[in-house]
Amino acid sequence: MPAPRSSWSSVIIFDGRLMPHTLRRRLTWSLALALILVAAFAMPLYGLVRLALHTDLYSHILLIPFISAYLIGTGVRDLDLDSAPARWRWLLPVLAGLGLLAVYESIPNPGWKPGNEGPLALAILSFLCFLAGIGFAFLGPRTLRQVAFPAAFLIFIIPFPAAVRQAIETFFQHGSAEVAQRLFEWFGMPVLRHGMQFQLPGFALEVAPECSGIHSSLVLFITSLIAGHLFLKTASRRLLLTLAVIPLALLRNGFRVFVIGELCVNVSPAMIHSPIHHHGGPLFFALSLIPFFLLLLLLRRSEPKRRPIPETRPK
Repeated sequence: MPAPRSSWSSVIIFDGRLMPHTLRRRLTWSLALALILVAAFAMPLYGLVRLALHTDLYSHILLIPFISAYLIGTGVRDLDLDSAPARWRWLLPVLAGLGLLAVYESIPNPGWKPGNEGPLALAILSFLCFLAGIGFAFLGPRTLRQVAFPAAFLIFIIPFPAAVRQAIETFFQHGSAEVAQRLFEWFGMPVLRHGMQFQLPGFALEVAPECSGIHSSLVLFITSLIAGHLFLKTASRRLLLTLAVIPLALLRNGFRVFVIGELCVNVSPAMIHSPIHHHGGPLFFALSLIPFFLLLLLLRRSEPKRRPIPETRPK
């Protein structure tokens, strides 16, 4: 006997699974509200795209949403879509988003300007708070836990306020100079240092803020988070892989300063204008990936093996 018509209209198929009508309605509403949210924040999002296209430091921003979508897509078969959303949990991120939006609207001419990413950071953070509110309102706790990493990964679309960016640049600038000085001394290069300036034989070299390697370090940091999420199972090893990015970035930047200084002294001072100085960042970044992936492989192999569950046979 065929099933009643109402039972067939109450479900749809999602990734090979039957989806109840109530769940379909929740997902439809969440998608609709997300699209409305994107339309409401069209101007800040447009400013974010302009920032990513015109600033090397933020060129990765356009890839972040696609990476988040890919990470969700790889686990879509395991998503527990039947868990019901918790009441009122959406209220906290929505209130935070309203507060940030109020601060953003109080700024005169808050549109993005080169070198002034603070207002744009407020707007994008407000956008993410509202987006989180939509997720809490329509998705259950188990579903949210499963998509927590891809959702939190969207935080990398927020540009740094000027003070934060300068603090990071200063840290890597000074740290790289320290590493470069040690390398010069270890390899027998006579060097006299005054702050960020190195006096080498017949040549003076300065480690400028542009030499901090902040963009390469940020990309490596993001790579470490993705690699840890995909290939490591224990939180301690994921944390170790991410923290290793800091000394690795300092070594990479210091080694780059050291190589340029050696070339300027032993080859020609004109090497300061060579492509290895102005366009050598990708080369040194690729070199830093070698110890990074070796550490990843070591951490992956050191993880405890899961013991197979013994099969039980009926007697």
